[in-house]
Amino acid sequence: MTGGPVRLGLLGAGRIGKTHARSIADSEGAHLVAVADPDDAAVAAVVQATGTRAASVEEVLSDSAIEGILIATPTDLHADLIERAAAAGKAIFCEKPIDLDLSRARRSVAAAGRCGVPLMIGFNRRFDPSFRRLRDEIDGGRIGAVELVQITSRDPAPPPLDYVRRSGGLFRDMMIHDLDMARFLVGEAIVEVTATGSALVDKAIGEAGDVDTAVAVLRSAGGRLCVISNSRRATYGYDQRIEVHGSEGMVSAGNPVATTVTRADRSGFATDPLNDFFMDRYADAYREEIATFCAVVRGVDMPYPSGKDGLAALAIADAASQSLATGRAVKVVDTERTN
Repeated sequence: MTGGPVRLGLLGAGRIGKTHARSIADSEGAHLVAVADPDDAAVAAVVQATGTRAASVEEVLSDSAIEGILIATPTDLHADLIERAAAAGKAIFCEKPIDLDLSRARRSVAAAGRCGVPLMIGFNRRFDPSFRRLRDEIDGGRIGAVELVQITSRDPAPPPLDYVRRSGGLFRDMMIHDLDMARFLVGEAIVEVTATGSALVDKAIGEAGDVDTAVAVLRSAGGRLCVISNSRRATYGYDQRIEVHGSEGMVSAGNPVATTVTRADRSGFATDPLNDFFMDRYADAYREEIATFCAVVRGVDMPYPSGKDGLAALAIADAASQSLATGRAVKVVDTERTN
């Protein structure tokens, strides 16, 4: 490795790709060398915003100057691109989920392992300052042993129907972030899931075979419980809250707002609104995520959400989907032990 900023290539210039491109541009330790996407307009927007250059996927993967690859394409391309980037000897950052099929995801993670390259998964919420503080409080023993976690995640509006149809369902697309956070905060394997859901926001989502409102109850290997609620509609903004209850106390993280000013008059109390969506709410987390990936590329020994974490979260999402379909509690596949 040479000195200076870590040289990165970006595959995918959609909404999340643009978010990562901005984070790289804001980082002194990273440089975006090239971006690839079949949508010329999307690529042009990233080029204009960051000063990078447009390239093909093949050019990005074969460029010896590029040290790390960020995969921000549609999910059905993730596993193949992981394997191609691994074969090219690049460090890899891949957005969640790794794939919609657990077996296919497992093969791509194994390929990265065989090639000896790091594989980091885009569970950005681990890097949110408030959520990271929750983990620090737990690790410091300040609330005793964790007994119950409650996670609330509500989007301001559902995604386009075309996206819903190819997303793999709410559990694999949206709740997977919360499933990873449950593992991150509980600190042990999730072994069983009971889930239910409805299409209350848009009946077309139900007709497409998905739900837009869901609740999942997770049980860990030690009997700890986590309750996750998701909704594709929150008229008041992007709602993200976590509470962790332990044997000696409780810690919680609420929604950040621009200021803490509250105005009161005859009509009641008013505060600043919530963030519009994840790009603003998790801006700090995305920047820290990129900084961590750059450190990993440089060979720094530090924790990060790995391919194994991606497999574990996907296995829980699969169990939640099966529970929804059957109306029963479902055991989670142990991705550490099965082939």
